[in-house]
Amino acid sequence: MSLFTMEGLQFLLRWVHLLAGITWIGLLYYFNFVQVPYFGETKTTVGTGEFRKLVGRALWWFRWGAMLTFLSGLAMFGANMAAGIPAMGSWGVKISAGMTFGTLMFLNVWLIIWPKMQIVLASAESVAGGGAADPNAAPSAARGFLASRTNTLFSIPMLFFMGAARHLDLNAEGGMIGLTVVTVLALVFEANVIFGKKGEGLSKILETVPGVIHGGLALAVVSYLAMELTAPAAPVAPASPVVDVGVHP
Repeated sequence: MSLFTMEGLQFLLRWVHLLAGITWIGLLYYFNFVQVPYFGETKTTVGTGEFRKLVGRALWWFRWGAMLTFLSGLAMFGANMAAGIPAMGSWGVKISAGMTFGTLMFLNVWLIIWPKMQIVLASAESVAGGGAADPNAAPSAARGFLASRTNTLFSIPMLFFMGAARHLDLNAEGGMIGLTVVTVLALVFEANVIFGKKGEGLSKILETVPGVIHGGLALAVVSYLAMELTAPAAPVAPASPVVDVGVHP
């Protein structure tokens, strides 16, 4: 049976990765493109029962979708390494660029967004029960917002390189310079998640939906150019010797 082969295992991992990824990224886009703007326009507060129920349920699917996407992605990468595909080959370098963004996104979900939202939701529960609001709720919401918007920005180059790994003829073999540039760019944005402040520096890009989309597209273009322009030159095949088979007078 075809599924009970190494090729079948790789297919199943890719299938799980796609299902989980659609769940994760779909909810990420829902939060940033629909929910946050809508709540901002309607002045919906975190203290309402509707907010707590909706966000709590969505965050469950969001964080576990991220977990399954990350783990299935690692398993796919390991399976390809076991099959003999070189990590520094063209596929390996391109997929590593996508994994750099994807790994930071996963860490943002579990180490920043979810912990910060727990504080926000706990404060909302306290207020709903007649208690006092947690003074850490507002800064936690701001940090979580910054991480979520950065993940949305990262998703654009991440998906570009995930697709490019198999479907774009980019000679990235041995392209450590390009991969290093991409990693540094990603870490600059990630540093802003941890240390940045709203309305300052890179955070300004993330304040509006168009800013996030345009910023993500720009990061994808710059990352692609870093790979393309620093890729080692493809080896030139030696010329075939000329065999004289003619008849000379």
